[in-house]
Amino acid sequence: MTRKYFGTDGIRGRVGSAPITPDFVMRLGYAAGKVLAQAGSSGSISATRPTVLIGKDTRISGYMLEAALEAGFAAAGVDVMLAGPVPTPAVAYLTRALRLSAGVVISASHNPFHDNGIKFFSAQGNKLPDSIEAAIEAELDKEMVCVSSEKLGKARRLDDARGRYIEFCKSTFPSELDLRGMKLVVDCAHGAAYHIAPDVFHELGAEVIAIGNQPNGLNINDQYGATHPETLSAAVKAQQADLGIALDGDADRLLMVDASGRIYNGDELLYVMVKDRLANGGLDGAVGTLMTNMAVESALLEMGVGFARAKVGDRYVLEVLQERGWLVGGEGSGHLLFLDKHTTGDGIVSALQVLSALRRSNQTLAQSTASMTLWPQTLINVKVQPGFDWQKNARVMAAKERADAKLVGAGRVLIRASGTEPLVRVMVEARDAVLALSLAEQIAAEVRV
Repeated sequence: MTRKYFGTDGIRGRVGSAPITPDFVMRLGYAAGKVLAQAGSSGSISATRPTVLIGKDTRISGYMLEAALEAGFAAAGVDVMLAGPVPTPAVAYLTRALRLSAGVVISASHNPFHDNGIKFFSAQGNKLPDSIEAAIEAELDKEMVCVSSEKLGKARRLDDARGRYIEFCKSTFPSELDLRGMKLVVDCAHGAAYHIAPDVFHELGAEVIAIGNQPNGLNINDQYGATHPETLSAAVKAQQADLGIALDGDADRLLMVDASGRIYNGDELLYVMVKDRLANGGLDGAVGTLMTNMAVESALLEMGVGFARAKVGDRYVLEVLQERGWLVGGEGSGHLLFLDKHTTGDGIVSALQVLSALRRSNQTLAQSTASMTLWPQTLINVKVQPGFDWQKNARVMAAKERADAKLVGAGRVLIRASGTEPLVRVMVEARDAVLALSLAEQIAAEVRV
């Protein structure tokens, strides 16, 4: 399906440029109100006034876009509850827990502060299916007609969104375990979890040193968080901590660091979780993406655990999990899903699942992952003009074919357009790291031409 505005994770772009402008976001709120919030959880029209929850991260533009969304929803006759700065998964949880019509998050996730975006959750706390996003886009093409004055929506603050979500996160950690005796460095990326994540781990017993927890509207993801784990690595070593936890700007992804400063990505953390589930009740299978390291697939199959690959994006991991009736999945970027704990990827909840696995096994991260060695991967992000189609470029296709021929049985090539930025991502995976780097650079050079 060709979408005009929605990418793989909502609508995203540079603030002040289409579509992230106040007028468009107001119309988006109106269109979403017409399509989404009129329907109850069963799909029928709600008998009461629909209500939508809006949360945001710490970008300075969040104030402006929040006001625009609020106006659009009000014009459509939809009430709004404002949660303020909270993680993306907090909006998913609170929308479901409060039986609201939909949830909206104002965030550009791991992007720099000058970007922002809008993403939606259904009444059940799930990301919207493509069909609903298409319906919203269709509504955007229609004239915006404000409801009569007596039908206008109202707005109010949600009391203690932070406290409610902290208690939810803690509830996903086994009641018989605690984090006493552990020293953790928690990197909040100056993002939405700055006033939440440190408290979650502290209230479970850990000694917590928080970094990246002083947002000023401009510093989100700036040299901190999951996109810059080297900062956490240095802090863990300096503080002589047991582990480090890195979240991104909206706290839906996770990377971790051990006491030596070694960084563990989402593929490795998924492996830890699968091992724990297998040892404590079992599981049928796990879902990765086209980017998931081949070593993970091989290791899981050797353990007798089914493995399936989804398109890149946690929404697609979720779709495959639901299709197969499985519970665990994730991406190397740190989006991890545990459907018996939450409906969407959650960096804090994911960290708690890894910590509980380490507690149960009495192992370190290094010990837990020792039996699996990731294949070397080279990923090169190449900036391109909007609309660039690498599959129609003869030079790029020829370079890919040459690489495929050299990697038969010993690696693979994956080229894909980013769903959130004007980038083409070139990934080469091979048992030989030098070969992976060389082939990736050759293909990237053709994309740049």
